[in-house]
Amino acid sequence: MPVDPHIAAMLTMMQQAGLPPMYEGSPEAGRALYLQLTHGARTPEQLVPVAGTEDRTVPGAQGELRARVYRPEGEGPFPTVVFLHGGGWVIGDLDTHDNMARNVCRGARAVVVAVDYRLAPEHPFPAAAEDAVAAARWVAQHRAELGGDDRLAVAGDSAGGNLAAVVAQQLTADGTPLVGQFLIYPAVDAEGEYPSRVENAKGYFLEKDTMDWFYGHYAGAWEDARDARLSPLHGADLSVLPPAVIVTAEYDPLRDEGEAYGAALQAAGVRADVQRYDGMIHGFFDMGTVSPAAQAAVDESCARFGDLIRG
Repeated sequence: MPVDPHIAAMLTMMQQAGLPPMYEGSPEAGRALYLQLTHGARTPEQLVPVAGTEDRTVPGAQGELRARVYRPEGEGPFPTVVFLHGGGWVIGDLDTHDNMARNVCRGARAVVVAVDYRLAPEHPFPAAAEDAVAAARWVAQHRAELGGDDRLAVAGDSAGGNLAAVVAQQLTADGTPLVGQFLIYPAVDAEGEYPSRVENAKGYFLEKDTMDWFYGHYAGAWEDARDARLSPLHGADLSVLPPAVIVTAEYDPLRDEGEAYGAALQAAGVRADVQRYDGMIHGFFDMGTVSPAAQAAVDESCARFGDLIRG
């Protein structure tokens, strides 16, 4: 189907604004632009309501990391979800993904702990993965303090979906049980060749040149593109992993690898609920304020994830 008309209008507006491609600028410029397009474009009225938030720190691999805890309305305790933001491991933070974390908290009825891991190129691979795993291990040991029960899950979008998949593999290997993983258009195969990377290479918000820019800053010097901490599709044993809800978008260069990961999980005997949203583009999970169809997809997928982790 065609691109959702509300999102198509947004893409046209961005094109007419003449913004330079992110891959032609510096990481600092990319971070500022992304913050402007997300947090800077939201009004207080557009914030998804939750019962409360708390800014704090959690231990990372090499020091404290900023984190934000979101608590849902109603009586708990609730499942606890470690949420890892997208942005190609180079851009993005707690504020760019504030509404996304709120949607997961409200839609899945879970305590969400969003973690602000170290970014590349200042901290290249595997820094982000190591931070994500360290923070998730800490959350696993402090669920009651955070307001959660014994149900622990992970979630993330794009590069955050990559990190969530890495965390699921690492914590499972540790012997820490997880009840689910929510992978939103995840990047899971660094050097894979997929038709969607060609079909959707340009014009749909995330472009192939920007993907290459992200990978170059994060893992350009790393020789093994099949390292499971970078490409979780190549994990040693997928059969032991928790069930997953995987979301992809029709007009997204990452579409096919997300669906390939779902197929690999299913082939390994893991329950994987894979849903492609037609008419959507990469990043649609934060476009509900401009697109009713995007918000409907967000609501539906968060509810499915909530059903999964609440059993």
